[in-house]
Amino acid sequence: MTPGIDEQSPMSDSSNAPQIIPLIIGNERRETRSRHEVRDPYRGDIVAYAPISSESDCDAALGAAYRAKVAMSAMPGYERAALLRKAAQNVEAIAEEAARAMTRESGKALKDSLTEVQRSADTLRLFAEEAVRIQGEHVPMDATAISAGKLGMLLRFPVGVVAAITPFNAPVNLTAHKLGPALAAGNSIVLKPSPKAPLSFHLFVEAVAAAGFPAGTINTVYGDEAAAQIVGDPRVDFVSFTGSVAVGKLIRNAVGMKRVTLELGGIGPTFVHRDADMEAAARACARNAVAVTGQSCVSVQNVLVHQDLYSVFTEAVCRELDTIRFGDPMDMNTDVGTLIDEAAAIRVQAMIDDATGQGAEVLRGGARKGAQLPGTILVNTKETMDVIGKEIFGPAMSIRPYRDIEPHFAAISESPYGLQCGIFTNSLDLALSAVRRIRTGGVIVNGTSRWRSDQMPYGGVKDSGMGREGSRYSTQDMTEERFVVFN
Repeated sequence: MTPGIDEQSPMSDSSNAPQIIPLIIGNERRETRSRHEVRDPYRGDIVAYAPISSESDCDAALGAAYRAKVAMSAMPGYERAALLRKAAQNVEAIAEEAARAMTRESGKALKDSLTEVQRSADTLRLFAEEAVRIQGEHVPMDATAISAGKLGMLLRFPVGVVAAITPFNAPVNLTAHKLGPALAAGNSIVLKPSPKAPLSFHLFVEAVAAAGFPAGTINTVYGDEAAAQIVGDPRVDFVSFTGSVAVGKLIRNAVGMKRVTLELGGIGPTFVHRDADMEAAARACARNAVAVTGQSCVSVQNVLVHQDLYSVFTEAVCRELDTIRFGDPMDMNTDVGTLIDEAAAIRVQAMIDDATGQGAEVLRGGARKGAQLPGTILVNTKETMDVIGKEIFGPAMSIRPYRDIEPHFAAISESPYGLQCGIFTNSLDLALSAVRRIRTGGVIVNGTSRWRSDQMPYGGVKDSGMGREGSRYSTQDMTEERFVVFN
């Protein structure tokens, strides 16, 4: 239980006046002429007014970051580490406030929002450790006559200015995964959040900035036009984006020779083999299909079960889903709240309806209520259906039986997506076969596709992205190599 929160009664901030979110540029907090409303998807009232950055706002943010990169690159690693630890303490101090804001603006269950903010403080601590671990290597030069007798060293330096674009589904933790490595590596940064979850993002960034980084190190801009401006600006050296495949491709095509990390979509394949712990697999699949209303790039979407277990497994998943409580996101007893908005719920419902129109059967589900959609279990689905081949990004999963598993390994490898895959099995040979044959960014053995820790190298291949997030990996990515030869 989190101090100050009553688990027995719903929490409501509906009486609070909407907050006006400012820009952070240098040491200034600026308001903009244009703003847009941020509404609670469950209650419908206004939570905040988010700024819409002008071209001059973006230019000022980029200029501040460009000037600050000199001070950041000169700061010793131990000082950057100390500031990140202070930032983590600041985040813990505002955890309850930021969690409430996240739930009100996004519909995420409050207990999940609290977990995310607290986890983000730990994420910053992981990056603090990396600030003093950045290292190069000695390159032996006596392998050839031309270089014998010379001393070669590969060193790492900050890239300079990072532009980062974050999504609504984890507005604090995924910001930590961009802000943390940029600061750990000695860079400055310009951040642009999703317009759908800007308040918790702002509270988090304010807490980090208050740790005392040099003026201009951390800057924020808002709006789709701002995103286009910052990724294309020549003062930016590195772009980090989490979001849809379509937007990721636009960014990749727009940035020219800039280096990028793109964390994009997936279709959550998870296998349950006949030798698996069936009950554990059923619980994990049910919960990880609807957690955060399925709005995760690695959410369990496609479950393939050996035909010997299919019937009993499907029944077990239905039983587990029946225990999950959907409802008011501000109630600490709620497990799953709403989707980000009603339009998202309508989109997911349309995908489900399209599948049922083609012959799929709904074992669990129900009527949409505004932005709220019950957990849905589909069977009798086909590979040609959108609920199989496209990212749902909602609380719905399909369960299909298989006799031979290897063709499905090949199908995943040949598909456009390749983020993460889960497999439940007690066979080491089968687990190794999955690792070797499935072309994906990660294989989770005896876990679902949705499993992630903040220090692991997380990311995809193919249309699921490029580069890796995770404390060591993204910190190293936000440096550049420089080779030195001493004659």
